[in-house]
Amino acid sequence: MPWLSRSGPLLDAHEQAEAVKLIEALSLTPFRFGPWTGRRETISFGWHYDFERGGVSRADPMPDWLVRIRQVLAEAFSDPADMYEQALLIRYRPGAVIGWHRDRPQFGTVAGLSLGSPATMRLRRRRTSGFDRTSFALEPGKAYRLDGEARHEWEHSIAALPETRWSISFRSIARPMAG
Repeated sequence: MPWLSRSGPLLDAHEQAEAVKLIEALSLTPFRFGPWTGRRETISFGWHYDFERGGVSRADPMPDWLVRIRQVLAEAFSDPADMYEQALLIRYRPGAVIGWHRDRPQFGTVAGLSLGSPATMRLRRRRTSGFDRTSFALEPGKAYRLDGEARHEWEHSIAALPETRWSISFRSIARPMAG
């Protein structure tokens, strides 16, 4: 698929376990979208999208350990690390899902690192007669990158899993934001 890239292993088993430990030490909160509360828990750094207000605001800066992971991921895709100004960390408990969506238009390129339980990223693009569909494996310690057509024309989702999964998504900013 054009504009979809995947990496080889970026973090070994020890580094993955350390990243999970560091995520677990953070104050993740349940995902809220309007009146709904999801079964996944999140925290943002750099920028935060507020679904209640429908806008973006500044968040705490990325901790040093997350900056190091951002550097590794950016190098894997030949991107400058500082293009990824936002980080979204998510814990998906067993049974948690992420429904069909595109990331908010305030964000540009999305690069994600998967930890814990393997998953499948499902993608679909609306056509006049239904949907084009594809999918790819989200393997622990590996990353993916969505840009261009894959980012803006295709929706993505992840089905419920029987075991816990964590993700670290880095996003570029699509347009200038006020601080």
